[in-house]
Amino acid sequence: MTLKLRLHSLLLGTIASLCLGAPAALADLVNPPETVRVGLDVDSLSLDARLAAETTSYRLDDLLYDGLVRLDENFQPKPALATSWETPDPLTLIFHLREGVKFHNGQPLTADDVVFTYTTMVDPNLNARSRSLYEPIDSVTALDEHTVQFKLKEPYAPLFSYLDLGILPRAAAEGNAEFGSAPIGTGPFRFDSWLRGSQINLVANPDYWGGEPAVKKIEAIVVGNGSARAQAMEAGDLDLIYSPLPPAEVGTLSANAKLSHSVVPSVSFIYVNFNTADPLLSDPAMRTALAKLIDQATIVDQIYGGLDQAAASILMPAFPWAYDASVTQPTFDVEAAMAELDALGWKVGADGIRAKDGKQLALTIGTNSEDAERVQSIEYIQNVFTSAGIKTELQAVDYPTFMKGNQGKTYQISFLSWGNLVDPDRAMYGQLHTGGNFNWGSYSNPVVDAALEKGRSESAPEARAAAYKDAATQIAKDLPYYIVAHQRLHAFTSEKLKGFEPDARGFLTDLAAPAK
Repeated sequence: MTLKLRLHSLLLGTIASLCLGAPAALADLVNPPETVRVGLDVDSLSLDARLAAETTSYRLDDLLYDGLVRLDENFQPKPALATSWETPDPLTLIFHLREGVKFHNGQPLTADDVVFTYTTMVDPNLNARSRSLYEPIDSVTALDEHTVQFKLKEPYAPLFSYLDLGILPRAAAEGNAEFGSAPIGTGPFRFDSWLRGSQINLVANPDYWGGEPAVKKIEAIVVGNGSARAQAMEAGDLDLIYSPLPPAEVGTLSANAKLSHSVVPSVSFIYVNFNTADPLLSDPAMRTALAKLIDQATIVDQIYGGLDQAAASILMPAFPWAYDASVTQPTFDVEAAMAELDALGWKVGADGIRAKDGKQLALTIGTNSEDAERVQSIEYIQNVFTSAGIKTELQAVDYPTFMKGNQGKTYQISFLSWGNLVDPDRAMYGQLHTGGNFNWGSYSNPVVDAALEKGRSESAPEARAAAYKDAATQIAKDLPYYIVAHQRLHAFTSEKLKGFEPDARGFLTDLAAPAK
């Protein structure tokens, strides 16, 4: 079996040949409108494709840029800027680029732009959030104007899952710190304008190699409050919104005959992140006791209204080839948690607060203030922690401030989510491998490291699945993460968007369908 076939089979857990013909098909809108207004929950931090850090950036980058491949609804790689590829040996991949493609500024796409994008992506000086996904790439070389060679340090099974990274124009992006504020790609839509914190406008690319989109303008409106976003949808001020949404609003919108409601399993999860570098949280026994104070059922079924699936572990049901229901994390058990805290020396004092060696047990739990369900969740966790004798402070701040705290490792406990997890590797390696660039909690365990490395290098799907089971089993014991729910994506569309089909990542891909 060639590496090309191995990589594809690992992506899906089955052996199949790669389609090198046409790009991934888009669903056709029945009557494409001139303008589509999309309601988003957070503003983008940067529209530089290499620096994508939240759902808004991923969604808009997918329209502004093209990658070497595009992932279809089953996460299979399809041709995009690369029309075909070959593997002369297990550590070499050669991509043949589509000719005649131009960036939005009229500059032709060349192999040098691909080299620039990937070499800067793995450069620590860029500090790209997704850098660890590309670190197994040893070098990227332009063989000629339309041919690119990738050399790998080692066999890397998930690679094709990540080759949809948007390609940047070297001439415009190199040395340009402001590129992410006025991005240039080759995608079906061009950047038009950005009112920070409020609205990002895109316009159709009339020269797009895949055909000019039928939709001519996308107005991405930032409405941080979920209820306000739902009300704007119901009032007809928006044409498309995605969850997260308040459960009550989902019910109201579902009952509106003028709106279409779609639900798909998403590749994202909600979780509690413990900072294992914090002295109070460095002991797995402490994290286990705290996890038993997280009432998962109430959070999932009541606060989130049963819209998502309660999680047993970090293994995602979206990948049945790697999912194993026998891997389980601790469940809600206040009595057991209290006994375990006692055993750790944290005794309840006369004031009702646990203390050890004269020091009170005080913890801070944070989340972003734009998401009402997250705020309600940490308020509920605070109540349970307090009743167990833990002095608990809440910290709900705007999303950029919240993420700076996570990335700066200045937090104790965070309540947040991961999305766009198109492979089990993307859900675990960068986050939980020692030194991973998403490893904000400084977690380190050689057992997990070895398992995650094996999951990247093994050729057989069964071997990869076994590696991820080993990693997830240890993670469920150490609990750097407590997985609250595997999310389901809820999409609401107006009558203007009949035919729109959401995918598991919540992208806006169908809005790029060309006119017939």
